[in-house]
Amino acid sequence: MAYFPAFLKLDDKKILIVGGGHIAHEKLLRLLDFTEDITLIAEYFLPELLEKIEEKNLSYKKRRYKKGDIDTFKIVIVAVDDISLQKDIFLEAKKISCLCNAVDAVDYCDFIFPSYVKKDDLTIAISTSGTSPALAKHLRIYLSKLIPKNISNFLKEMKELRKSLPKGKERMNMLDKKAEKFIEKF
Repeated sequence: MAYFPAFLKLDDKKILIVGGGHIAHEKLLRLLDFTEDITLIAEYFLPELLEKIEEKNLSYKKRRYKKGDIDTFKIVIVAVDDISLQKDIFLEAKKISCLCNAVDAVDYCDFIFPSYVKKDDLTIAISTSGTSPALAKHLRIYLSKLIPKNISNFLKEMKELRKSLPKGKERMNMLDKKAEKFIEKF
């Protein structure tokens, strides 16, 4: 079954990453594009992961995961090779309505990490529902080359217009035409 695409607001969502290796580091870097309310737990941390933790002043615990560690979190990323631990954390997360992503174990995932392009307020997500992460990666690279360099300025202008103009069909049509003209230039 395919995953439903959704953009989550992470402002009030505490995130736990279990793991301290390369995959945990990759997931951390991607999450940092959207939030810094992240805690990590692992027995061992890669030096570059520890550097990023210290740079961002993130909370971490250098120890093995214990049952109950997810109790105060809304999202948990399980980035460990231990499939039985992935399953245990997933089942624990289910009991407390905590969203879980267990890397490389889709059976233990409420959501997956899409490949994405992010330029200020623009975020484009690409997913193959886990069928081909390699294709998603290459589509991301391709699409990122198509995005106009001045997209950030255009989005700031559109944001201001949305704030200043009264809501309604007129505003909607005007903003739609403006966006269409912007894209037609490229």
